[in-house]
Amino acid sequence: MAKLIKNGIIVTAVDQYQADILIENGIITQIGQSLMHEGAEMIDAEGRYVFPGGVDPHTHLDMPFGGTVTADDFETGTRAAAFGGTTTVIDFCLTNKGVPLSQSVQTWHAKAAGKAVIDYSFHLMIAEINDDVLAELPAMIHEEGITSLKVFMAYKNVFQADDGTLYRTLLEAKRHGALVMVHAENGDVIDYLIKEALEAGNTDPIYHALTRPSLIEGEATGRAAKLTELAGSQLYVVHVTCEEAVAQIAEARNRGVDIWGETCPQYLVLDQSCLEKPHFEGAKYVWSPPLRPQFHQEALWTALKNGQLQTLGSDHCSFNFIGQKELGLGDFSKIPNGGPCIEDRFSILYSEGVAKGRITLNQFVDIVSTRSAKLFGLFPRKGTIAVGSDADIVIFDPAVTRILSAETHHMQVDYNPFEGLEVRGEPITVLSRGEYVIENKQFAGNPGAGQFIKRKNYPSASRAARPEKADIADKGATHV
Repeated sequence: MAKLIKNGIIVTAVDQYQADILIENGIITQIGQSLMHEGAEMIDAEGRYVFPGGVDPHTHLDMPFGGTVTADDFETGTRAAAFGGTTTVIDFCLTNKGVPLSQSVQTWHAKAAGKAVIDYSFHLMIAEINDDVLAELPAMIHEEGITSLKVFMAYKNVFQADDGTLYRTLLEAKRHGALVMVHAENGDVIDYLIKEALEAGNTDPIYHALTRPSLIEGEATGRAAKLTELAGSQLYVVHVTCEEAVAQIAEARNRGVDIWGETCPQYLVLDQSCLEKPHFEGAKYVWSPPLRPQFHQEALWTALKNGQLQTLGSDHCSFNFIGQKELGLGDFSKIPNGGPCIEDRFSILYSEGVAKGRITLNQFVDIVSTRSAKLFGLFPRKGTIAVGSDADIVIFDPAVTRILSAETHHMQVDYNPFEGLEVRGEPITVLSRGEYVIENKQFAGNPGAGQFIKRKNYPSASRAARPEKADIADKGATHV
């Protein structure tokens, strides 16, 4: 059935105006004043913002790690994402050395099939570069539509690749139009610091942070940027946590390097002191890279405002405190790394960013949706409200004040890292390709309704290294 959203305030990355939206067959077909359509279902959005659905560029669903598997799979994780205003996720497909890339991709397709309630795509991990990988990469990028490649510079003896693998991946990405992503930490140094801490009897969760100092995140970020510059390629740095990494990204961009940066909600509102909570509660806050001393938050907010960081990923990697995080009792290095953030990403950025005057409404939409859609080859199908775009829409009430809590969230995990945080604003109704996933704060979706999205190559998404150029496509098709 056609739907007609009336009286809402439409906000994109470049515009804000009051208009109606007609949705037919999952697509936005008209945007204008006083629209009418016989037989269409009316949705009254008066007094509310109408945003494009959030694009979360960084999730880990149904992922094995540290002898266990994340608590959220593609059904529970995407359902929670939808409650939080996200309508597309890009999940990380892990690979193993010696195993064909295609086999790993099929494993991830099987994880999502029949479960995802919103649309999704994959990033592809590159652990090694050899003749077999080189032979498979073109099909992965051009036929599978997986146009982003992830290289870990950390997790020695688990995921970590060497600099030669990173450099050759950058060259292949340049050749085939893919975007290389890095987890930028110096894994070799971290491995040494962890062994040193454990030998000294330092086993509590706080030592997870103390053995991964911000200096070596900055070092790895700068090293990856220089390798990208040497290769003449393109780079996206995931989960930036600290001023040292921000500085390296800003300096590289000023040199003309095609480099982008993502941060996450936990780094914007939580700090290193969380890992010092008693009774092993600090384990709930073990991420990699770790939470930083509070002063780093200002650097991250400033970078989002100034465009030195461009996106916000959840890095959703949920493990229960009971039975999973507890695997690290007596040895912080065995605490599964990650936390549940997929549901609260959208609202935290609005509340802490827009409502507190740190960023504008248009910047909010760009950071939470549009920029990721452009960088990862989804735009303009995703990431904007325009004629011809998918009707992925969030009707958002900015007047609501609520408290984040494990008692009310929809993630399948036994704690919320933002427990007790008051936020302004709430997604009320969420549409994915014109169909309700959330209707008046109630789940109305269907497992398996989410589709795998094959994405465009990176160059088509990145002709605009500068925002004023990037916004032309967004501006031209906003309303009729």
